Amino acid sequence: MNRKRSEPLRIGGYIALILGIGAIIALIIIQGADDVAGALAAVGWGLALVVIVRIIPVMLDAAAWRLLFDSKYRPKMLEVQWARWIGEAVNTLLPALQVGSALVRTRILMIRGTPGHAAGASVVVDLTLSTLTQLLFTLVGIGFLLSYYGDSNIARGAGAGVAFGLILLLLFFAFQQKGMFTWIVGIVSRVSRGRDWVSAVGGAEALDKAIKDIYKRKRLLALNAAGQMLAWVIGAFEIWIALHFMGYEISVGDAMLLESLILAVRASAFFVPGALGVQEGAFVLLGAVIGLNPEAALALSLIKRFREIIIGVPALLAWQLTEGRNLLRHRKSEKYEDKIDV
Repeated sequence: MNRKRSEPLRIGGYIALILGIGAIIALIIIQGADDVAGALAAVGWGLALVVIVRIIPVMLDAAAWRLLFDSKYRPKMLEVQWARWIGEAVNTLLPALQVGSALVRTRILMIRGTPGHAAGASVVVDLTLSTLTQLLFTLVGIGFLLSYYGDSNIARGAGAGVAFGLILLLLFFAFQQKGMFTWIVGIVSRVSRGRDWVSAVGGAEALDKAIKDIYKRKRLLALNAAGQMLAWVIGAFEIWIALHFMGYEISVGDAMLLESLILAVRASAFFVPGALGVQEGAFVLLGAVIGLNPEAALALSLIKRFREIIIGVPALLAWQLTEGRNLLRHRKSEKYEDKIDV
């Protein structure tokens, strides 16, 4: 994508970022900064537990992702964990959507020696299964929502959103089976030069073949999906722990309701960097369903932001360190080749 075409998207991203930050500030002012601060202070050292609990799903996701690799290309567990950790940071802290995380994960594994087609194919399939399991997890949340509201417009609207998401996902899966990247590159090559990622992973045909090979391994696909679903469920304990320290004793079902529907809201607000403001508003609205006052709900959202920063900032620094080392290695290699030529 050239600069002229990307300029409106970048400006739109900055505007959404500013509006999101403004929305958070407005919510804090409306609900009372002292009350929100008091709710945050009540969590205390429970914040450390929230961070630890989040690390568990990230590690589980990485282990599930590693299953998708063919045994001859399968990277070490530490390498996969490293790439997944950095991908998590890109996904939560940068305006790069899930696609940005996928590109970064692929590149990191390629730097570590994994063939491009194997890394790229595993990321595409892993992202597809991640979306599927998140939609299923959202259905669980809708089930708990129905227990509160019954056959209401809220529940019907959420259900319609999930149904639409499943249709899009099935179409995406069907395109993968039909050689999606070969088709995409054929179109993109006519209108721009945006073929770098596909070329880097070995070309569209190699990528399409690797994706189809992964889909033939049904047992590993099932294990990956089960691992990701378990990770979504474990993630709900962040909410349970934070509210426990605030003095709210909620059920695991309540925590899953909030977690699943907040994730759905964040996915829907992909155009807003980090879903800033959108997540906070959703917490206030959905928190009321399980009896949270607005101050506690807003504090809960800010706790999640704190967790994202604690885990994500070191990961982004590690990513830059990895890229820096790779750049230095390439420069040394080029200088060595120049000396040989001389």
